[in-house]
Amino acid sequence: MGRYRLDVGYDGTAYGGWQVQPNARTIQGELERALGTITGETVKVHCSGRTDAGVHARGQVAHFDLGLGRPCHELLRGINAILDPDIRALRVLPAPADFHARRSAAGKEYRYFIWNAPVMQPVLRLYRAHVRRPLDAAAMGAAAARLEGHHDFSSFAANAMRPVESAVRNLFKLRVSKRGPEITISARGEGFLYKMVRSLAGFLIRVGEGELAPEFADELLASRKRTAVVPTAQPQGLFLWRVWYV
Repeated sequence: MGRYRLDVGYDGTAYGGWQVQPNARTIQGELERALGTITGETVKVHCSGRTDAGVHARGQVAHFDLGLGRPCHELLRGINAILDPDIRALRVLPAPADFHARRSAAGKEYRYFIWNAPVMQPVLRLYRAHVRRPLDAAAMGAAAARLEGHHDFSSFAANAMRPVESAVRNLFKLRVSKRGPEITISARGEGFLYKMVRSLAGFLIRVGEGELAPEFADELLASRKRTAVVPTAQPQGLFLWRVWYV
């Protein structure tokens, strides 16, 4: 049996997220369908981290096993010939038998994009969260700096009925940058809880609107409790940007 690494990019607008589910098209389902068609095997595709409905990926990483080895270039060409153009296999590489897209990952980077203007650019409506009220990017950056580091992020996790051993995560970087009407939140860490990045973005947006002070980040971390103070930001602004391995 051969193991393969698969790098994937996708526009998540038309999909119910990564994970296979009834009554919805999903990224995992489409990839497994394509691989099954070209190999004649039942193929399970494992990803570095599941994305929700409407969330995009520039650098998702997955792995799969085949009973009969195939040349990587043939797999790449065959997968993309079957997939709709809003999903693309970017690379197929041979992988060691112990490579696991999620467990072997050393870290991930997500980017959340906000269009901060009274009117949304139509071509960006599926790829930016629209916030009409002026945002104070400096205040958002000050709040973000307080969230960097090794913390219990229970206050920034949604309950998806997925038990986790610990809500402690190491957030290497959380930065806010502004260029014209576009504000970008970059989050880099060893791993993320369910909807954690969208929750961080939702909190930073409230800070930017002046509803919360940057210092309130300390109180949220200390509380270890999710409340309505932290909203979950819109999905379309979020991109899984990069996954890296040792």
